[in-house]
Amino acid sequence: MRILLTNDDGVHAPGLKVLEAIARTLSDDIWIVAPSEEQSGAGHSLTLTRPLRIRKHGERHYSVTGTPTDAVMMAVGHLMKDAKPDLILSGVNRGANLAEDVTYSGTVAAAMEGTISGIRSIALSQVYARSGMGDDVPFAAAEAWGEKVLRPLIALPVTPRMLFNVNFPAIDPDAIKGIRVVRQGFHDVDRTKIVEGTDPRGYRYYWFSLGSSDAVPEGSDLAAIAEGYITVTPLHYDLTQDSAMAVTAAAFSA
Repeated sequence: MRILLTNDDGVHAPGLKVLEAIARTLSDDIWIVAPSEEQSGAGHSLTLTRPLRIRKHGERHYSVTGTPTDAVMMAVGHLMKDAKPDLILSGVNRGANLAEDVTYSGTVAAAMEGTISGIRSIALSQVYARSGMGDDVPFAAAEAWGEKVLRPLIALPVTPRMLFNVNFPAIDPDAIKGIRVVRQGFHDVDRTKIVEGTDPRGYRYYWFSLGSSDAVPEGSDLAAIAEGYITVTPLHYDLTQDSAMAVTAAAFSA
């Protein structure tokens, strides 16, 4: 099985090394094509206004000066065009990708791009306990459970237009209660924070950040993570709201 690894934290991210170790329990045919720099929050964006550059770091190990979507497109359409991957793994992301945050996530977007290309794709993320941890985020849960989660998923029949989103809770691996297949949740509050400051020359600057929320809708990824489970959520990129089709059509038939 040929496996492509990518992420949105950048080609040198600790989580990518964790993902490589997990992937090598599944296959020896591993390719890495990841963004050259961190692209967290890039979503499903691609680069159209400047050229992309590829750098080779080793055998079957590359970086791309662009977004996670760029990296997958470059891998599938150029670097691996003569022997495309059977599986794309994106992550292991430093931080959760739960609820509506999947819409911002470059990690999930990379897996979505793989799905669009007709390749089985899985996004993996490691939740962490507190903000400001940087590279000190522990990946022990993902390291211990990654293979256990992936093997059943890759044994499933391929479903067109679908990807899997996996999140590991921020607890010791021995404390994890198991794996739950759950739906995407939604936070009940606007968690966006704007952090304002002043640079050394006296000019104002702003950082976006996401605050916490106590919302844990029953049966959702948020609830399962809070209860100490690994979450697996099937996602698809068809954004059509089917329940609104008839009423919307009726608005134009009067």
